[in-house]
Amino acid sequence: METGKLIPPARGFTNAEFEERTKRLQAFMTMENIGALFVSTEPEFRYFSGFKSQFWESPTRPWFLVIPAAGKPIAVVPEIGVAGFDQTWIDDVRSWPSPRPEDDGISLLTDTLKTAAGSNRKIGAMMGPESHLRMPANNFKQLCQNLGSHEIVDISLLMRTIRAVKSEAEIAKIRFACEVTAAGFDFLRETIQPGMSERDACKTMQIEMLRLGADSCPYLIAASGPGGYDNIIMGPTDRVLVDGDVLIIDAGANFDGYFSDFDRNFAFGKIDPQTLDAYDAVYAATEAGLKTAAPGNTTGNIWRAMSDELRKVGALGNSVGRMGHGLGMQLTEWPSLQEGGDTQLEPGMVLTLEPGMSFAPGKMMVQEENIVITADGCELLHKRTWQNLPNRVPN
Repeated sequence: METGKLIPPARGFTNAEFEERTKRLQAFMTMENIGALFVSTEPEFRYFSGFKSQFWESPTRPWFLVIPAAGKPIAVVPEIGVAGFDQTWIDDVRSWPSPRPEDDGISLLTDTLKTAAGSNRKIGAMMGPESHLRMPANNFKQLCQNLGSHEIVDISLLMRTIRAVKSEAEIAKIRFACEVTAAGFDFLRETIQPGMSERDACKTMQIEMLRLGADSCPYLIAASGPGGYDNIIMGPTDRVLVDGDVLIIDAGANFDGYFSDFDRNFAFGKIDPQTLDAYDAVYAATEAGLKTAAPGNTTGNIWRAMSDELRKVGALGNSVGRMGHGLGMQLTEWPSLQEGGDTQLEPGMVLTLEPGMSFAPGKMMVQEENIVITADGCELLHKRTWQNLPNRVPN
């Protein structure tokens, strides 16, 4: 079965979009009296600069983007990367000959931050949950010493608040990644057979997603077992799919730096009724989540709606710790859909709904869908999963 290619949205963003992102952040900085901040991780760096490079895979060199309380960001980067900024809206690029372990950009970063902050003594860095600095701990210690009387404050909350609400251009990229993934799952549903291995199934799907327009599929896991599976983060392996098995594949395709993230379940031959009941229960839980995902509700409200459905069937528990999360430039982003979550939903937020449960010892059932919050509810970014567990009966 071969289908035509999907039509992708335009790549990249306008300068106006980067200006808007920066101004939104600077408004928060003014409210918090922060004179300047710096980011050093790829998603945040790319979000405000437009600098997109596979070179982030190399851990040898640090990269810094300084954002003052007013004006354009300033790149403080290794000399090897300077030319790449000709393709961005950044025009102030300061560099040093990295790698230079004795001073790998720290003096230059110090001077840039001091100048950008002016008389303001607050400088921001990402130090909170779901963040890291991507620089040696000793270098950060040296930076703090160099800044002397300046106060280093955590700006993780500001950053995740800014990134949580997506623009129309961002949503279009996520939607395309989702559509490619859904088409890949449909293709696999028609081609997967008992006797294939988990790895064979994933390769088949990956090739089809690339053919349809995905740039890559960095996340592609698989787990299988008799009547169910015991994890959702490992594999694929060379385990061969046989009669009575259930397989889950969870895929995160990427287009122009934005992810999809959802899964599908497949059955083979004679399946225990308990497994089918679990599939139906998780499907119903997702329906409850879709009805609850709307502005004014919270992440905790969605979790409760899905959890209530799972409790109706006596779910043994959920070892995942949450039932969904944000989605965008990263496979998983803030916020988490968890018990007691108090994040208010806003139009433009892109989320995954991921109800799951243990329905027997060593057996799980999980479903996941990707949605965007709209003015009056939510919208699926791809075709909904199959209402009935698809079954490939052995010949």
